[in-house]
Amino acid sequence: MRRLLRVRDARIYLTGQVFSLYGDTALWLAMGIWVKTLTGSNAAAGLVFFFANAPVLLAPLTGLLVDRVRRRPLLIVVNAATGAAVLLLLLVHGRGQVWLVYLVMTWYGLAYSVLAAAQSALLAAILPADLLADANGALRTVQESLRLAGPLTGAGLFVLGGAHVVAILDAATFAVPVISLLSLRTREPAPAPRQQRWRSELTAGVRHVARTPALRHLVIAAACALTVFGFTETVIYAVAGTGLHRPPAFVGVLIAVQGVGAVIGGPTAAPLTRRIGEARLVGLGMLVAAAAALLEMPPLLPSVIAGVILFGISIPWLVVGFTTLLQRLTPPDLQGRVYAAADTLVTTPQTVSIAVGAALIGVVGYRPLLAVLAAVVTLAAGYLLTRPELRTRQVRSAGGVTSS
Repeated sequence: MRRLLRVRDARIYLTGQVFSLYGDTALWLAMGIWVKTLTGSNAAAGLVFFFANAPVLLAPLTGLLVDRVRRRPLLIVVNAATGAAVLLLLLVHGRGQVWLVYLVMTWYGLAYSVLAAAQSALLAAILPADLLADANGALRTVQESLRLAGPLTGAGLFVLGGAHVVAILDAATFAVPVISLLSLRTREPAPAPRQQRWRSELTAGVRHVARTPALRHLVIAAACALTVFGFTETVIYAVAGTGLHRPPAFVGVLIAVQGVGAVIGGPTAAPLTRRIGEARLVGLGMLVAAAAALLEMPPLLPSVIAGVILFGISIPWLVVGFTTLLQRLTPPDLQGRVYAAADTLVTTPQTVSIAVGAALIGVVGYRPLLAVLAAVVTLAAGYLLTRPELRTRQVRSAGGVTSS
């Protein structure tokens, strides 16, 4: 981490992300609580996250965009536009405008698709390969650690001042990453000229994943796990309300507790990556997430708290391992499309599972959903951890052989 922070542009970029992610964590939870308050429906609250994830279907297009323009100007424009879009929430005043919340969250999801791919590509351009895991770990630690304050801020401001105050806060935080991006000194190379037909360009990311065994196995396992991972977006409201008999705002407390787990798991992600490899770190994270789901089933606060903490630990391991292996095994001119392709392949099942979870929770309750989640994620971990291509410590990268 000290080596990472000695890189000026990395330090400035991370600072901008702290403020942006703080606003994001406050807004996302507040939107779910707001919709639950306006409608009284757990399913309607869960659909907030469905609409936020649905734009992943456009990720192949956003990935191509990222590889066809310079990443820093793109990040500046999208951050500024998203800050303006969030202010549309000021027009929501009752149940009849819930559709506008869904619309803003859809834009949020589309912007995130662009920002995530562009950020991954920008980091790969400005940092040496041996610092990528540290940068990804730092970003994820910041994002998850902000669950200690961001959700409580969002829930608290929602209770004290209403959702409009939360929207204004989030819109304002987008100014900081714009300023930090404008301050970077990194000179990006010009985008590679178009060499193939449009359809071939669009599918280049998927083809790279398919012909790279380590990435192929990683994406298959992650996609299987995420076919049930989306249940958590709706289940958490039922755990708080049905299981623990707490008000909707208590979800903010649970997500803040998840941040405690992230504080534990985030800083360990990069060292574990160097010790056991990215893919095995993802497999380990899946097993921890499965255990977390089982602990959240009993209607007992200590058990739920333990499960939420374990879930927080698992998320940085999953994301850092996944992202770092993608970056390391992908050439520079494909960074955006490979990230977008992998994100589409794993997030599409998650998006569907959010909708399925929202539909089933009123029929079967939340405990069967948690049991299915634990079983499927355990099977996905078993698949990943038993692949012979991922058992060795050395995996060939896009630019040679590096430790994995």
